Amino acid sequence: MRTQISRACTAATAAGLVLLAGGTASAHVSADAPGATQGKYAVITFKVPTESETANTTELTITLPNLKSARTEPIPGWSSKVDRNDKAEATTVTWTADPGAPGVRPGQFQRFVLSVGPLPTQAEISFPATQTYSDGKVVKWDQPMGADGSEPEHPAPMLTLAAAKGGDGADDHHVDTESAAEKSNDTDDTARWLGGIGLALGLLGVALGLGNVIRGRRA
Repeated sequence: MRTQISRACTAATAAGLVLLAGGTASAHVSADAPGATQGKYAVITFKVPTESETANTTELTITLPNLKSARTEPIPGWSSKVDRNDKAEATTVTWTADPGAPGVRPGQFQRFVLSVGPLPTQAEISFPATQTYSDGKVVKWDQPMGADGSEPEHPAPMLTLAAAKGGDGADDHHVDTESAAEKSNDTDDTARWLGGIGLALGLLGVALGLGNVIRGRRA
């Protein structure tokens, strides 16, 4: 009987630790982008919970790995700004709660969505984040995972990228644009040739008509 009770207590303790670990992990700032592939575009969702019991989250800054494109999705009550370097590459994006807006209250979370690309050609990318609270507290989520796989207190949001198939298609948007431009140019060239042929045939018809008129008058 004692053995059964002991086993039950052990199982309950283990379950409690798992739930506690899960609750702690879910409280971190995280990044999610299903299907994200190296060298391509993706939509990334940053999930930001408010861990404070007394203050609201009023600002979030995400560091980007120098991306060509970065576009935010509008969020009611929030303003966004993308900062770029001298090469016009997106380096950071910041969301700020509008004046009078509550931000993210204690016990709540907010999703911040960002369309970016082309993504780096590497297996994983890090998006260090800075979370600011209404009481002035600043929390930096920028710590790397431990060498043994252990999670630090404030881990940086990480994203795992799938390898590109065939090693090409790094910039789908750019390739599609070029393809459309080439098709447009081909269409324009064809139209010019057809127009030129039509004009030549028209002039030939006019010339033949005038020749017939002149012959008729002579007759």
